[in-house]
Amino acid sequence: MAVSLGLCSVFSTGETASFAKSASFPSVKLANVRTVTFATASKPAAAEPKKREPRGIMKPKRVSPEMQAFLGGMSEIPRTQALKLIWAHIKGNSLQDPQNKKVIICDDKLKTIFDGKERVGFLEIAGLISPHFLK
Repeated sequence: MAVSLGLCSVFSTGETASFAKSASFPSVKLANVRTVTFATASKPAAAEPKKREPRGIMKPKRVSPEMQAFLGGMSEIPRTQALKLIWAHIKGNSLQDPQNKKVIICDDKLKTIFDGKERVGFLEIAGLISPHFLK
């Protein structure tokens, strides 16, 4: 009975065979091996990458006269930038309650955009500035 194990055959006759003497491996011919070359496609150099137009809260929108006065006369601004400027005003003037940092104590300038409220929670700010962004 002959069992094929790929490159060599083993006979199960009960005799032990020496593989070093009996195994003969075929020589590999390099003439049959193909060389593979890979071509890399070069992309044409783009003069300027396309910039996506801002959408959603990043898109500049017109603001109300009260918000314009607070922002220093800017008539259009993205919502994110307006929030940054509001927080810069709050931090710069130390308007956070020292006992509870989540509460903002409004000065006269903030009262104009926060419906005249004396104290505002920081989670309320986004809702209070929404009416100031005109459609």
